[in-house]
Amino acid sequence: MTRVAVILSGCGFLDGAEIHESVLTLLALDRAEAKVTCAAPNVEQMHTVDHKKGAPTQEKRNVLVESARIARGNVVDLATLKASDFDAVVLPGGYGAAKNLSTFAAGKDPWTVNKDVEKFLVAMKQQNKLIGAICIAPVIVAHLFGKDGVSVTIGDDPATAKRVESTGAKHLKCGVDQICVDQDHHIVSTPAYMLAKSVGEAAVGIEKLVRVITR
Repeated sequence: MTRVAVILSGCGFLDGAEIHESVLTLLALDRAEAKVTCAAPNVEQMHTVDHKKGAPTQEKRNVLVESARIARGNVVDLATLKASDFDAVVLPGGYGAAKNLSTFAAGKDPWTVNKDVEKFLVAMKQQNKLIGAICIAPVIVAHLFGKDGVSVTIGDDPATAKRVESTGAKHLKCGVDQICVDQDHHIVSTPAYMLAKSVGEAAVGIEKLVRVITR
């Protein structure tokens, strides 16, 4: 049984984890009979967005607490996880990956990555464990491992791809139904809602990514 950590970044695509991508990931992992642990950093969100209006509010929310909504309460503090207990890790997208797990959304280069996310992903890579990154989450992988020449995809957006490649990482254009597999560095990525126009489109690449990390 493959042991997989899923790192969430809140709840809601404008300020947390993209819900469709997160649920599709969990569904595909369940169908693959993987043992899943959902985790998130115990930090305050960068901000909270009213998803109906698409505008920020004054409300304060915690990333770990909000991630529990997707995980049905079964979520742990990322700081408590040990890479040795897992075979793979997946990071769903959503602006939370670019706002709460990193500072990519702030638009300044180089961006930074949450210390608990960095510690866990670096340990996973050092142990040659598989890392899956969905939607905008590959920017986290690029920041941490770009110096190693890793290959990732965020789809085909030129401006985002340019920022990814500023880290030393290689960006590969990829369709919504495709995945980018960097076999040398054990990294798999897929565009999902960077390109997807529907939940069905997002599902195809996510399911392919999960098949690779659980086989």
